Amino acid sequence: MSTDAEMKIYGKAAIYLRKSEKERMEAQAAPFDSKNACYVADKVELYLKGLVTARADGKCTVTVTKPDGTKEEGKEFKDADIYEMNPPKYDKIEDMAMMTYLNEASVLYNLKERYAAWMIYTYSGLFCATVNPYKWLPVYDEEVVNAYRGKKRMEAPPHIFSVSDNAFQFMMIDKENQSVLITGESGAGKTVNTKRVIQYFATIAVSGGKKEADPNKMQGSLEDQIIAANPLLEAYGNAKTVRNDNSSRFGKFIRIHFQAGKLAKADIETYLLEKSRVSFQLPDERGYHIFFQMMTGHKPDIVEMALITTNPYDFPMCSQGQIAVASINDKEELDATDDAITILGFTNDEKIGIYKLTGAVVHHGNMKFKQKQREEQAEPDGTEVADKIGYLLGLNSAEMLKALCYPRVKVGNEYVTKGQTVAQVNNSVSALAKSIYERMFLWMVIRINEMLDTKNPRQFYIGVLDIAGFEIFDYNSMEQLCINFTNEKLQQFFNHTMFVLEQEEYKKEGIVWAFIDFGMDLAACIELIEKPLGIFSILEEECMFPKSSDTTFKDKLYTQHLGKTKAFEKPKPAKGKAEAHFSLVHYAGTVDYNITGWLEKNKDPLNDSVCQLYGKSGVKILAALYPAAPPEDKAKKGGKKKGGSMQTVSSQFRENLHKLMTNLRSTHPHFVRCLIPNESKTPGLMENFLVIHQLRCNGVLEGIRICRKGFPSRIIYADFKQRYKVLNASVIPEGQFMDNKKASEKLLGSIDVNHEDYKFGHTKVFFKAGLLGVLEEMRDEKLATLVGMVQALSRGFLMRREFSKMMERRESIYAIQYNIRSFMNVKTWPWMKLYFKIKPLLQSAETEKELANMKENYDKMTADLAKALATKKQMEEKLVALTQEKNDLALQIASEGESLNDAEERCEGLIKSKIQLEAKLKEMSERLEDEEEINAELTAKKRKLEDECSELKKDIDDLELTLAKVEKEKHATENKVKNLTEEMASMDESVAKLTKEKKALQEAHQQTLDDLQAEEDKVNTLTKAKTKLEQQVDDLEGSLEQEKKLRMDLERSKRKLEGDLKLAQESIMDLENDKQQADEKIKK
Repeated sequence: MSTDAEMKIYGKAAIYLRKSEKERMEAQAAPFDSKNACYVADKVELYLKGLVTARADGKCTVTVTKPDGTKEEGKEFKDADIYEMNPPKYDKIEDMAMMTYLNEASVLYNLKERYAAWMIYTYSGLFCATVNPYKWLPVYDEEVVNAYRGKKRMEAPPHIFSVSDNAFQFMMIDKENQSVLITGESGAGKTVNTKRVIQYFATIAVSGGKKEADPNKMQGSLEDQIIAANPLLEAYGNAKTVRNDNSSRFGKFIRIHFQAGKLAKADIETYLLEKSRVSFQLPDERGYHIFFQMMTGHKPDIVEMALITTNPYDFPMCSQGQIAVASINDKEELDATDDAITILGFTNDEKIGIYKLTGAVVHHGNMKFKQKQREEQAEPDGTEVADKIGYLLGLNSAEMLKALCYPRVKVGNEYVTKGQTVAQVNNSVSALAKSIYERMFLWMVIRINEMLDTKNPRQFYIGVLDIAGFEIFDYNSMEQLCINFTNEKLQQFFNHTMFVLEQEEYKKEGIVWAFIDFGMDLAACIELIEKPLGIFSILEEECMFPKSSDTTFKDKLYTQHLGKTKAFEKPKPAKGKAEAHFSLVHYAGTVDYNITGWLEKNKDPLNDSVCQLYGKSGVKILAALYPAAPPEDKAKKGGKKKGGSMQTVSSQFRENLHKLMTNLRSTHPHFVRCLIPNESKTPGLMENFLVIHQLRCNGVLEGIRICRKGFPSRIIYADFKQRYKVLNASVIPEGQFMDNKKASEKLLGSIDVNHEDYKFGHTKVFFKAGLLGVLEEMRDEKLATLVGMVQALSRGFLMRREFSKMMERRESIYAIQYNIRSFMNVKTWPWMKLYFKIKPLLQSAETEKELANMKENYDKMTADLAKALATKKQMEEKLVALTQEKNDLALQIASEGESLNDAEERCEGLIKSKIQLEAKLKEMSERLEDEEEINAELTAKKRKLEDECSELKKDIDDLELTLAKVEKEKHATENKVKNLTEEMASMDESVAKLTKEKKALQEAHQQTLDDLQAEEDKVNTLTKAKTKLEQQVDDLEGSLEQEKKLRMDLERSKRKLEGDLKLAQESIMDLENDKQQADEKIKK
């Protein structure tokens, strides 16, 4: 534990990270009754502190301490409701796996006390838990970043920076991709922690000196660009919800790539933007931040450019809920968004296009239509708003209105104009607004990725995942199902990593271990949603049939799943809540879903006539968002690709989720669990029931337990021997080979540690939590001692060498003095003068020769050095390329394996579906034949009635002629006229009756024709589905034939090898006989 002096490097953040020395000493000196101190269950507070005063007959009498400090004596509890309390020295402990007593009450009170002291980060075994403080804390500045840099987990207080640095160190040491999974419910603080992880990497892994800015490229360094991506994505992808003022309404997986520990590039993948929020918000929520940022009037040029006002209530589409958020300053956020667009390198035209399209989206909500007189056809109720939208989108407003009210629809091989009702036009306008917003958001992500791609070489990456948290609202629709399903899959990944893989590793390595079932299997709910005949499968099937409805979808769900799986329930009606159609039992709770409009949401239909206008827009961004459809002849040639264009929202979501899970499985994960302390967003308040519910659902307690019971740290024997040999090198003899496992056993046996805290597997040595840290400290101490010794010996050696040189210099000085004196005595001697003249002449030739040799040697050595450096650089580049290739291949293999399994499951489902569809097709064919027979009978009756009618008409004509004659002879034949008049009245009644019957038969005929057309549509749909399935079956049969051929080739090779083996054995037997005969001859 660090001293107060050591904590000074954290600056102002120190008091928010770790207890002071004074507080630790007071906790150790505090009186504590270890036998009687306890926690007791309580209906209001969940758990309360208490002191046992008496025990008898399985019950305890306890003095309970209330939250306000008052005490209540003499309360009786069952032994099962009493939980042990840890000594005061464990209060606010940084790693809850180190507690003496691990139970819910201890974990809750530890988190509660740390939260009260604003220590929001706490280790929980192998992962980190963080509680949302709902206020700003000074624990993220550059001083704190530098303090955590290069620190081991045990050397620094819990923090998101510590998790980030551990991931970075793992990547550098293990040469493996890493991921940081930040999970939790909506409003728990996931997005803030994601930004802190990115901030940490951008600070510690700076790619180098800043280059001069290119006006055509991004402004600022790669680190600035990675950080700048957040404000732009938050402006267009975040909104206020009931639980969170800055809730991410999309998921993102940010990969930060490194080369030799420096930032190389980054990329972002997004998932499931909640586009319905563009046109609909609940009363306590708000639309996307960008709408309200633009309407602040902080930048008048944007207001003028987008033709908007500063009053959000002028735009009903985005003002159905709140229009202001107390914790967000929209003016400051607009500055950040605008700066981010500039830093990320968007051109000025693109920037203007982004603001114009955003303005056009909110104007869509102001378009009004009315019903034509005596018709159901819709027509525009004024063109002012349409003119504004047309200007912003670069379109002709008249053509746009015409396409909305009279869209062209393809029927067979021809296009016809179809009339629209007011409701249909309004739905179409809303769908187009959402489509523009979603496509623009995805386009911005693509552009950001293009700009963050530096084309630099890269080795490994660290991925940071921020997905919308688990959601349970009063009204839960398809968006909530997708979000909750994603969280279900991530929780399963966490459980699998923490509980299943961990215990399977022990079994595989031969460690004695009793498998523990933590009861965290989520397969029932996941299979109910994603497997064949699951919710998504039935939804996609219903989208294929033209007459499907929400009712038929609900009926199929109930028929297939109600009573057959525990995860699917019939909702209980509740007063004051929206209608629910079915309930799913998720890991975080039971959620009631309303399926209204799911079929339309899944098909995501758009007005093709308007989309074609968008493709011809004068605004380049809009034209790029709606590219022209390929010609029909090309579409027909690529028959298989046609199915991709008909992809539903749910199938695309599943495909993206599958890719994400494949990516995560190829990395070493680090988990951060974000917790909501209260529902009211009050700083410092913790609601016990809410926090415990999250701890139970997220597997926090189980994670701590397996960390305490298991062996979370492990090292392969060769690495352990190499790293820790320094602790006692004498047990491993030099010059003698010793197996790595045996060497590791001897080494650990000779070290003073608890020998129960480690186990030897087949290939690795496993350690309990904390022991590896102890070994690291011992290694550091040993290295410090050895380094001190080496320094002392080195200094001694250097000083002795310096002393020898001083002595040699002293002797040399004496010799020089002696020689100078002797020279002074003989320099005037004639023979000496002759010697001085001759000697230089003798040595000059030798000197020149030596100089030439030295120059030649120097040139040769320079060339060799350059060659060696070039070879070294080439080898390093080759190593980086091979490492990257290895990682890509590993990821590809994992992805292909998952895809193969998924394909096999889909194949089984498709075969079953094919059988069902064939049965349905047969039934439909029979029904069609019956309908055709009925139609023929009705047609014959119709013709017969038409003949009768024509005859009656002739009779009427004859009677009219007769009547004219009778009128002329009226006075003469009154009696006869009277009789004829009565007869004529009778005939009129008969004609009226026959006319009514004719009209009824015509209506029945028309209804029969409509039913026939519907049946023909169904048959066409089924025929297409059947054709697609037959193609898939043919492909699978082709693959099966190839496998059979390969197997026959292998069997032939096997038979051939067996024949060769038999011949070889016979040859050996012959040779053995020859040998025996030779031995007998030798003996003779």
